[in-house]
Amino acid sequence: MGLHDEAKLDQKFMEFAKLMNIHLNHFPKHEKYGLALEIRRAAYDVYGFIVEAQKRYHKKTAMTNLDTRHEQLRMLIRLAYTMGYFEFKDGRRTEKSPTELGEHRYLALSRLVDELGRMIGGWIVADRQIDKREAS
Repeated sequence: MGLHDEAKLDQKFMEFAKLMNIHLNHFPKHEKYGLALEIRRAAYDVYGFIVEAQKRYHKKTAMTNLDTRHEQLRMLIRLAYTMGYFEFKDGRRTEKSPTELGEHRYLALSRLVDELGRMIGGWIVADRQIDKREAS
């Protein structure tokens, strides 16, 4: 993964983080310090592992941690959707088509998480190919 690809990954994460924080601020009050906080932690951990993998010469452990934490982030977002937390606005369930709102928010976040996952997966594959060439 080239330098510009890493910058694209950073940009995509920033786009995701902005949207994620907007949606998490609407979660029910009883989940602000529960699932919403855990989703934020997972997202910030993903960003930390991105930075770590960019800086390390031997990337295997950082990339494995990044891939694992990314999958945990994906599962936490799915859990929040299943619990109906994306249907809330300002801590209360919305009156106007809550299911439609929740689905829209979930799909928007899910698409960005999927894009991040594809970028991370491509980075892992490219790094493995570099390791194979160096070993030859």
